[in-house]
Amino acid sequence: MHINMNSNHVLLEEPIRMASILEPSRSSYFPSMTKIVGTLGPKSRSVEVISRCLMAGMSVARFDFTWGDAEFHQETLENLKIAIKQTKKLCAVMLDTTGPELLVVNKGDHPIPLEAGSFVALTPDQEKEATSSLLPINFGGLAKAVKPGDTIFLGQYLFTGSETTSVWMEVSEVKGDDVVCLIKNSAVLAGTLYTLHVSQVHIDLPTLPDKDKEVISAWGVKNSVDFLSLSHARSGQDIREAREYLSKLGDLSQTQIFAKIENVEGLVNFDEILQEADGIILARGNLGIDLPPEKVFLFQKAAVYKCNMAGKPAVVTRVVDSMTDNLRPTRAEATDVANAVLDGADAILLGAETMRGLYPVETISIVGKICGESEKVYNQDSYFKKTVKYVGEPMSHLESIASSAVRAAIKVKASVIVCFTSSGRAARLIAKYRPTMPVLSVVIPRLKTNQLRWTTTGAYEARQSLIIRGLFPMLADPRHAAESTGATNETVLKVALDHGRNIGVIKPHDRVVVCQKVGDDSVVKIIELED
Repeated sequence: MHINMNSNHVLLEEPIRMASILEPSRSSYFPSMTKIVGTLGPKSRSVEVISRCLMAGMSVARFDFTWGDAEFHQETLENLKIAIKQTKKLCAVMLDTTGPELLVVNKGDHPIPLEAGSFVALTPDQEKEATSSLLPINFGGLAKAVKPGDTIFLGQYLFTGSETTSVWMEVSEVKGDDVVCLIKNSAVLAGTLYTLHVSQVHIDLPTLPDKDKEVISAWGVKNSVDFLSLSHARSGQDIREAREYLSKLGDLSQTQIFAKIENVEGLVNFDEILQEADGIILARGNLGIDLPPEKVFLFQKAAVYKCNMAGKPAVVTRVVDSMTDNLRPTRAEATDVANAVLDGADAILLGAETMRGLYPVETISIVGKICGESEKVYNQDSYFKKTVKYVGEPMSHLESIASSAVRAAIKVKASVIVCFTSSGRAARLIAKYRPTMPVLSVVIPRLKTNQLRWTTTGAYEARQSLIIRGLFPMLADPRHAAESTGATNETVLKVALDHGRNIGVIKPHDRVVVCQKVGDDSVVKIIELED
């Protein structure tokens, strides 16, 4: 039986040894190279729970403004800051916008039973009371947008696929501004907030409504958020407009924009969206409704591949819904997480599971373990060849250095790649080639002045690499500015290697590949460590 000898991992092309399946999974400092984004909410906002989430492997905290006010999220964020100090684990902040979300307004807050086979009218008159036969909604243009036969979904917390909390309806007639629908399955809608999703129909609302702009300009600016997750991104223009808006808000000009693809419109315009965005979130909750179920995996594979080739992070959502109430994922979910990693995802985003679920810490920990196991069999070799071929020749200077560093590290079985970077670009390019070992990116702060005061850059760049597979940042001391001599680089390298030893990724006699700029030259060197 052929076992690939140049790595201690079996690759998926070969028969997998049963022994490796029966070995317990080892826990290490990095539970996985794939990152985990956790949504913080009612069940995960105390310092104690957030600390445990960070220890379990969460590296980006998502604040979802679809619910909860700025004050609520601010308290949670202050607790996150304390947890970061206590655990010494870096964590980035993602602000998730509401976007053009259609909502049912249930002022009475009482459960509404809906019966299969009966009719319900959706009305823009928000003064009316929500009942089993009439549901007021927050959008006046629905009657103009839909026609008989169209599909509408309605449910709480978007759509887990569980048909007891969400309803599938077919438009039967349009009466003035009201839309009358035939209910296809019985369900009880509980709580105040239900989302409405019209399948494959363009909803004429801005992608960044005023409500979102208020949140960004107040809460976002105050907290210098690292990522803006732009819900319902439907075109490249959406991203350009959001970027233009951020660029006027001081520090937020450095915030990265992740486009959330959640409908067919975003899928059709995927290429232009990818070109404009800093990263992509595949929101499979909504996508799973806009697309037939059998097409979702195809879109995931195509989209993640495109992100990989562009060297931009791809984030996959809705993987372990059942862990919202259960301690273990279903078999299908565990397989789904693994397949997202094998498809090339950079990060897994957890929503309800960490926000309102009963087991936020266990969910992060299990997802991390599944990712770690999948990475062991990820076929880096074929991925590397594919990427080099896709990039073509001639390669840019930086790309050629980055791919060489990864190739060298794999050939000499280095335990880590250390990359010095000030903009973060070099480290991102190394990560693009998916090395099998962690990349310690040492972000060297740059000093800049506006004639009045000196400021250093670097904190944004370091935190923004916390969503990229295999990239683990550390900030160097600003007294060693990026443009300085080789001698200070040596001291910074020593600090980086000591950090690697402390966290257990570097052992005596290991080889390490170092990628750094000396003057105008980029250098890749291999060093062998003493005792």
